[in-house]
Amino acid sequence: MSDEQLPVDVPDWEDEYLDRVSDRLMYNYDLEKDVTLHGESFAMAGEMRLESEKHFFHPSLNYANHEAREYLYARRQSAVTVADLERLVELGNEVAEERVDRQDDHFSTDVTFVLVVPAIDDAVASFVESFSGRNLLMFGFHGHYEVNLAVVSPDDQQSVASKNADVVTAFETWADIEREQPGLLGTILRRLEI
Repeated sequence: MSDEQLPVDVPDWEDEYLDRVSDRLMYNYDLEKDVTLHGESFAMAGEMRLESEKHFFHPSLNYANHEAREYLYARRQSAVTVADLERLVELGNEVAEERVDRQDDHFSTDVTFVLVVPAIDDAVASFVESFSGRNLLMFGFHGHYEVNLAVVSPDDQQSVASKNADVVTAFETWADIEREQPGLLGTILRRLEI
């Protein structure tokens, strides 16, 4: 691929692993390097914004407008504990509350934290796998926000993620990203999921 097809302003990371991850994320996320969020430092941050609208005969006659955003924060740590993850969940709730635009066209805001560690212990894996951080806004009329967690150990080629932390596949650099077609039933179920 030539340089003119690459997204503009993609930072380079000195950390070879994070640089490889950024190569997988750069087409979907606006990426930043060395970000501080409420006193917490992250080597990588990203934002993805999706807008959806339906047209009735002409683009000026639109309806069913929805907006979804995801904020991604990733860093290396020498180890991770359940208390570390609980602190990130609190931080994620604060960030989501600050950034959610409580309007009818708001569909979702996700705040996802990815920690890169040498090894994943059983208590951390259990906490992350069972974690669900979805919060409906005004009974779902203003969409929802969700905090997601993922912990990755590239040395062990292991990862664990909460249910909707799909971005973890970009951090699994030891495996190819597979484009899975959900089929008709999968598409319908995904559309109906709130």
